[in-house]
Amino acid sequence: MTAAGGVFRVALVQMRSGRTVAPNLAAAEEAIRQAAEAGSQLVVTPENTALMELERERVLANTQSEDGNQALELFAGLAKELALWLHIGATPVKLGDDKIANRSLLFRPDGSIAARYDKIHMFDVDLPGGESYRESKSCSAGRHAVLADLPWGAYGLTICYDLRFPALYRSLAKAGACFIAVPSAFTKQTGEAHWRVLLKSRAIETGCFIFAPAQGGRHEVGRDTYGHSMIVSPWGEVLAEAGQAPGVIMADIDPGQVGQARGRVPSLSHDAEFDVVQGEDLENEAAAK
Repeated sequence: MTAAGGVFRVALVQMRSGRTVAPNLAAAEEAIRQAAEAGSQLVVTPENTALMELERERVLANTQSEDGNQALELFAGLAKELALWLHIGATPVKLGDDKIANRSLLFRPDGSIAARYDKIHMFDVDLPGGESYRESKSCSAGRHAVLADLPWGAYGLTICYDLRFPALYRSLAKAGACFIAVPSAFTKQTGEAHWRVLLKSRAIETGCFIFAPAQGGRHEVGRDTYGHSMIVSPWGEVLAEAGQAPGVIMADIDPGQVGQARGRVPSLSHDAEFDVVQGEDLENEAAAK
């Protein structure tokens, strides 16, 4: 798919969310308004926008379903008031008494919801130094990749740990994505090692712009996140990057660069079907000829 529209301005909100919803919403609103005042037409917030909590019972106690959800009502109203596309990168949404979705929501400038995406890949890991995370204890994994139509081209939705699964990104690109969002809360340890190279790799592999707002710093729950929100071009150039503190970064995006990058390296059209075999089988086959 060819990018549809002209140059637009995107803003990424970097946060340091805590365990109480109201202050997180206030911080997000202030940053979104700042981005709108600077002329941004698309604003993207990170994973855990409304809540950063690790204890399962507290997550469930502080999470609402979509109906009557104070966070979603606030963000829908902001999108409409400010007349912008607002992507809430991820916030917990209650599915039942004992499960939530780590859900990304894209609001149109009229306040309606253009797309929902539930995080597919659950962050269940044990890190060196004793850090351990079991996202699947609280969250139900999503089952579908999601695209949305923006005025400037198709927009793919992913969340944080999804970044380590390149097939998802290639599938979105082949389905028409020109831009892919990666709202995240990468740990400091894994972020220092992999964040930058993974974001640049996903951009280069897909020929897409990558918008990756992040959480950054020491959180109330004791978790350290890496920050370094980034906007990356389809050629792998970093157009804007944050440090670790909360704030807003912006860049003007030319969708025409998508076609230019894919024209220079048309790898999306060069995928091949192949089998994986043992090397000794090939040797035996060659010897038999």
